[in-house]
Amino acid sequence: MDCKRALTEAGGDAEKAIELLREKGLATAAKKSGRIASEGIVNVAVEGNIGVVVEVNAETDFVAKNDDFQKFVGDVTKQIITAAPTDVPALLEQAFVDDGSVTVGQMLTEKIAKIGENMNIRRFERIEGVTEGYIHGGGRIGVLVQFDTDAATAAKPAFKEFAKDMAMQVAAAFPQYVQIADVDSAVIEKEKEILAAQALNEGKPEAIIGKMVEGRIAKFYKEVCIVEQPFIKDPDKTVKALIKEKEAELGAAIQLVRFVRYEKGEGLEKKEENFADEVAGMMK
Repeated sequence: MDCKRALTEAGGDAEKAIELLREKGLATAAKKSGRIASEGIVNVAVEGNIGVVVEVNAETDFVAKNDDFQKFVGDVTKQIITAAPTDVPALLEQAFVDDGSVTVGQMLTEKIAKIGENMNIRRFERIEGVTEGYIHGGGRIGVLVQFDTDAATAAKPAFKEFAKDMAMQVAAAFPQYVQIADVDSAVIEKEKEILAAQALNEGKPEAIIGKMVEGRIAKFYKEVCIVEQPFIKDPDKTVKALIKEKEAELGAAIQLVRFVRYEKGEGLEKKEENFADEVAGMMK
């Protein structure tokens, strides 16, 4: 009912309704969190200095677990690593690296006809450099992280363990930026407006609202910037502190450059069916 009232007050604008709920202290979820709906797989692969994360969708979880579908996802991942397409339309036009007689788009069409469900190569990211990947929940979440360090350091087991930990950090803690400097000033101003409205609605004196907002902005940074977050394996230290420890241990500079986090189906809507109807539909 709170959501319904907020939507009514916002004239049906979902983003504005989220702001209203947050101002009233009724919602704490990140503003841009997507509704997880469609099925499929997020796959991650790192070969040499190339890392890829790709999402391929299907209509049902049955197909997502199908061996033929999973092989297709693996083939698409290999294609992106090898042929370096710029985007999904370019990928679909490329000749398949293992069989030049068909394009990736034709392969997709064949799989749709064979499996009997609509399928879609939704998105991918290809990064060249020192990268590490992580897949969580059998393909529910896929993460790719890029680092800047020298080749000798990147080859050390201690660095590889650290890099894997950073990929897991992205999967678990859902950061949106690497560091404070990366946060858009417009995002900060909007956040300050919401936090000030929260404080007013809590009945706080106007004289202290400014300090309260600054304190809450500092907490906001710890939530959205990975280097400011508590390390998931040791919450008593930040990721920034962990990086300094690893630099001292390995004797080399280490910079976390960027990361990509895909969650299967985020932002997509799913046709609502109960389990019995879904099975009946498949039988037909």
